[in-house]
Amino acid sequence: MKQTFDRLVDDLMDSGFFLEEAVEILERTLITRTLERTGGNRSAASKLLGIHRNTLQRKMLNFEMERKPPQKVKAANRRAAAS
Repeated sequence: MKQTFDRLVDDLMDSGFFLEEAVEILERTLITRTLERTGGNRSAASKLLGIHRNTLQRKMLNFEMERKPPQKVKAANRRAAAS
């Protein structure tokens, strides 16, 4: 495992990646794969990752991995749209 990680670090350095970019790639990939393994269950994914569920959700928003929740439409707007 360490040898694989060392090769990855060498490849990133040779490619001119900055630390921030490398960390983002690693976090995004770990989050994506963990969510796949847990069937999208964020609570289970956050436990596997060792972070709080709110931290996971914040990272997902920062990485634009999820859409923001839809805005609630006021009743007056729904009635006008239905007419």
